[in-house]
Amino acid sequence: MPDGQFPPDHATPHATAATRTLRSPAALIAAGLAPPRQAAALQAVAARYAIAIPPALQAVIETPDDPIGRQFIPDPAELLTAPHEHPDPIADEALSPLRGIVHRYPDRVLLKPLLACPVYCRFCFRREQVGPDGGVLADAELDAALDWLRDRPAIREVILTGGDPLMLSVRRISRILNALSDIPHIELLRIHSRVPVATPEAVSEAVADALAAPLHRDRAVFLVLHANHARELAPAARAALARIQARGIPVLGQSVLLRGVNDSAEALEALFRAMLRARVKPYYLHQLDAAPGTARFAVPIEEGRRLLAALRGRVTGLAWPTYVLDVPGGHGKVPLGPDYLAPGGVRDVSGAYHALK
Repeated sequence: MPDGQFPPDHATPHATAATRTLRSPAALIAAGLAPPRQAAALQAVAARYAIAIPPALQAVIETPDDPIGRQFIPDPAELLTAPHEHPDPIADEALSPLRGIVHRYPDRVLLKPLLACPVYCRFCFRREQVGPDGGVLADAELDAALDWLRDRPAIREVILTGGDPLMLSVRRISRILNALSDIPHIELLRIHSRVPVATPEAVSEAVADALAAPLHRDRAVFLVLHANHARELAPAARAALARIQARGIPVLGQSVLLRGVNDSAEALEALFRAMLRARVKPYYLHQLDAAPGTARFAVPIEEGRRLLAALRGRVTGLAWPTYVLDVPGGHGKVPLGPDYLAPGGVRDVSGAYHALK
């Protein structure tokens, strides 16, 4: 299949066999997604970092090192930590006043109700924390987080992340969203998830109804979908997103610039076009966070800026995300986009700019 195209609606060989989530090196080897000779090395990786590849993503993996397989199939290189890598690269822990809360900006917070995911990305910046035993916040911990939010009227936005909040039960999702909607100063709720592409069958009508409930209480709700390659937006994923969008919830897209996954203008163009076809507005393209064992995915910032510059004029402005770096140490995101007006920039138009002044 040409790079960046949607998979066909009919089953692929992996889709035919995939009936369960692969969670171990042995399961990967049995599925033909890892060579038997790597069994011991992959077991060492699994002892440190969680593995999970659900059927929907198995269905769009063509080879273990293709743009989908590379994101989710473990590699022995994950046990090599480069000098610049850090287990908490953006200082989540340092900015966490209590369990489940990260407070980096004055007007918004992260609320992490659980630390489990439907799929474990091999480049995840929270890879030291997430896993199937990540669990959920206990009732007392969730109540403490809600009380903390009630006491801070400067906070207007809560971002549900994790882990993946859409792995929670409908009852739990409803409880959290209703409680947040009851706090007068919280105006905006944002939900970050990979579930629509990883386990689209989990996005039921009941889940979509729960996500929409705050809309009826004059609260804005956005879903932010994490996808890095056009093939992730398969028919089942688009159907899951449509169930959410039918409730009036806008969907934004966030991606990470990754070596061997989307590090070409063609792959990024295909990804952003696929998002728009699915009514997902590309929002952020993240520079890779330097978590341990992720160096094989790193794309230098200047290369990323050149890739974005190559797309200017080639895709609609609706397809244009903000290219950002989360500054190490918890200093927040800064934009990295090409500077067209700077002399010697990626595309030097400074002369024309000064002629207009």
